[in-house]
Amino acid sequence: MRIKFETDYQEGASPEILERLISTNLEQTSGYGEDSHCSRAKELIRREIGRPESAVYFMAGGTQTNTTVIKHLLSPCEGVIAASTGHINVHESGAIESTGHKVLTLPSHDGLLDAEDLRRYMEAFTADPTNEHMVQPGLVYVSYSSELGTVYTKSQLTEIRRVCDDYGLKLFADGARLGTGLTSSASDIAMNDIAELCDAFYIGGTKNGALLGEAVVFPNPERVNLRHFTTIIKQQGGLLAKGRLLGIQFEVLFEDGLFYRNAEHANIQAMKIKRAFSEHNIPFLIDSPTNQQFPILSRQQNEKLSQKFSYESWQPLSDGRLAVRFCTSWATTDDNINELIQAINQL
Repeated sequence: MRIKFETDYQEGASPEILERLISTNLEQTSGYGEDSHCSRAKELIRREIGRPESAVYFMAGGTQTNTTVIKHLLSPCEGVIAASTGHINVHESGAIESTGHKVLTLPSHDGLLDAEDLRRYMEAFTADPTNEHMVQPGLVYVSYSSELGTVYTKSQLTEIRRVCDDYGLKLFADGARLGTGLTSSASDIAMNDIAELCDAFYIGGTKNGALLGEAVVFPNPERVNLRHFTTIIKQQGGLLAKGRLLGIQFEVLFEDGLFYRNAEHANIQAMKIKRAFSEHNIPFLIDSPTNQQFPILSRQQNEKLSQKFSYESWQPLSDGRLAVRFCTSWATTDDNINELIQAINQL
């Protein structure tokens, strides 16, 4: 069997989470997240971002979360602005469009949205005398980290926030890989900064050691209309009857720093892979500081590595080479990393 580096949710869950799920298994709790574990997990998250007034909701997966939040924040005539490489545009099967909202794409700069591109777009839209006949921009979508493993600096995200304020747009951050973004060497942002700059964001558990689960945060509920948001979650199939299963996991992730330790481990292992390819002058599609690495392989190199390792084919290049993705996780072992490094050394 090949060693897998395809994505960061191939393993089950952190042992600490499994132990807590087992120890609480026979507790009788209220359903739909109305239990003490969900309540405590919400308080831990509020404490982490320093905003006791924030509203927190738990959902099962990233696509479900993106679709539900975006649908709720937009009016029927509005669309969401995203980089062309944004997850909602390329890897969510038209989930946003299925709700009746268009994804309005702008150029991707190494996976990131640029504030000046956003401003020029909004200036042109506002100046167009026929804009009442167009999809109205209502929300800006960013990912932290991005689809290409890159991260926004605080300055970049602040500039995007400024454009949003100038044009009455909301800002939403997809945090499926928030942990690896925040703990990367390129990050100058903490979770409280994300909370300060965004109208909504979510904390990814699925890709950071939870069995499943994402925590949606509205840092300033007064900025957004949350009336009937729970109803929208249920309408989208996202309201778990056994909601305590999500609360318990986020309790464990945030009570003693496990969320950050898991993410940091994934990044450390990815940097070992990055160094190994770099030492053999194998180039990268993108300079990613997080757990996703995108080396460019020749046909022969790809054929040799793929005999023992599975990873994602990302982008074919015009010269016949292939950009691939190696993805590490909270559970990536030193043994698996060392085997990969040994194979890279033999290319």
